Amino acid sequence: MQIKLVPGNSAGTVTAYYWRSEGSGWDEIDFEFLGNLSGQPYTLHTNVYTQGKGDGEQQFYLWFDPTANFHTYSVLWNPQRIIFYVDGTPIREFKNMESIGVPYPKGHPMRIYSSIWNADDWATGGGLVKIDWSQAPFTASYRNFNVSACVWSSTASACATSKSNDNAWLSQVLDLASQRRLVWVQKNFMIYNYCTDTKRFPQGLPPECAVTTH
Repeated sequence: MQIKLVPGNSAGTVTAYYWRSEGSGWDEIDFEFLGNLSGQPYTLHTNVYTQGKGDGEQQFYLWFDPTANFHTYSVLWNPQRIIFYVDGTPIREFKNMESIGVPYPKGHPMRIYSSIWNADDWATGGGLVKIDWSQAPFTASYRNFNVSACVWSSTASACATSKSNDNAWLSQVLDLASQRRLVWVQKNFMIYNYCTDTKRFPQGLPPECAVTTH
């Protein structure tokens, strides 16, 4: 999806683009863009939920003004990994680590949603900066949606019987150049990583954090 975010004073707003399954034990993959005061950077908030449980947040600043032009935000979701991309650059990889007891979203079909909503109880400065409603309406723009997917039909996935080369993404991995770009983003633009937040997890970090900080 190409998105151009709310310009000017967007503090308190969240523009969301996310994948979610139905039911109480839902799975979810999130892009959320936390607004800010004019001249201050947006925060890109990412998270992965499995069986209704998240707690896997990573946050980034962007290396461009996301309100000036459209930029492309993408997710690769296959049985082995979830990769978040910005303009083709990977910013986060969440690997399937069910082998060490980490739940992974693969049992439920997901729909894709987008929204813009009032989150001024937490989004900007931890909720200290509220929405200035005199700046309304707050408008984010979307265009050029594109998807390659296994279409779910009642009880089965279309990919289960398809032999098309169009499904190469089902086994896609990061090549060496992409891995280097991922490290560059995380070194220079990551501002929060749940895997380093020992105060939040006093009983010990989640098990996947001992394997990878991506």
